Amino acid sequence: MIPILGRINELSRKQRSSAGLTKAEQSEQTELRKEYLQAIRGQVLTTMLGVSVVDPLGHDVTPEKLTNEKLQRREQAGQ
Repeated sequence: MIPILGRINELSRKQRSSAGLTKAEQSEQTELRKEYLQAIRGQVLTTMLGVSVVDPLGHDVTPEKLTNEKLQRREQAGQ
């Protein structure tokens, strides 16, 4: 689980309450949401890089864009 999620939820609950958020908390909430989205996108990309698409005949039909991204990552890791 993403560690900042608890704080994001806490700020969200406070925002919906009668107390609302201060300017500092609003800024914090915005930054935490950006970090959260980056983490989710990273997880999705990592998952997608581990996927290969195979047709019923057993041929690899992984999209070229995904294959190229995998090759780039491997080359960067080898440097």
